[in-house]
Amino acid sequence: MPGNAPRPLEGQVALVTGGSSGIGAGVAVALAAAGAAVGVNYASSPEGAAAVVDEIERTGGAAVALQTDVSREEQVEALFRGLLNRFGRLDILVANAGIQKDAAFADMTLDQWRTVLDINLTGQFLCAREAVRIFDRQGRDPGRSAATGKIICMSSVHEVIPWAGHVNYAASKGGIMLMMKSLAQEVASRGIRVNGIAPGAIQTDINRAAWETPEALQRLLALIPYGRIGLPEDVARAAVWLASDASDYVTGTTLFVDGGMTLYPGFRENG
Repeated sequence: MPGNAPRPLEGQVALVTGGSSGIGAGVAVALAAAGAAVGVNYASSPEGAAAVVDEIERTGGAAVALQTDVSREEQVEALFRGLLNRFGRLDILVANAGIQKDAAFADMTLDQWRTVLDINLTGQFLCAREAVRIFDRQGRDPGRSAATGKIICMSSVHEVIPWAGHVNYAASKGGIMLMMKSLAQEVASRGIRVNGIAPGAIQTDINRAAWETPEALQRLLALIPYGRIGLPEDVARAAVWLASDASDYVTGTTLFVDGGMTLYPGFRENG
């Protein structure tokens, strides 16, 4: 079966937004290793995207870097046109682009609120909408994939864990969760699978302050029952599985990749 093959995504085309660094870069490389041609979207780091494309191409894969502000409708439409012009189709969307603009709630500006919601939530809406339109036009190709198309919404443990000082970010991730589930419910009958991945603490530049020093790392590990910080590869392996036929009966589900952070470890000694 294709889902059990060493390259389960052979012949498919994927788009990863926010693919120039961190989790997105790890996902893009893993999808390519699984056989997919990959569009590596970036907002402001052409060097990072070029490095990801180079890594994929050096191992025999196919990739293209595509610049887009995912909060802008016309740019998102152009992004998908560019991908189709290069690879001719779309099978997998990983809507990963996201930012943080942290502030205490009383000090949070409207711009900080809007910018995070526009990129993290509206950006996923715009990208998923384009993907659904393409999947509907293409129809199902059982020789390529059991599903008509696959969408993976990158969320966070903060779709369920409140996060003081990060209200805009947590609100965006909670929104992603219900957008994903509602969309999955709507399009399942058309063979389109929609799922989410909710990473916990992953070692990337966006949260460098949380793990860079031994003291910071120890504070962080107190929140992770499994006892280690996550790596982009941990999330990437989950993304490959959700994009493959191995997960063909899975839709509308959030897969938490968090070392147990959502198990509320503060209660371990209170039983």
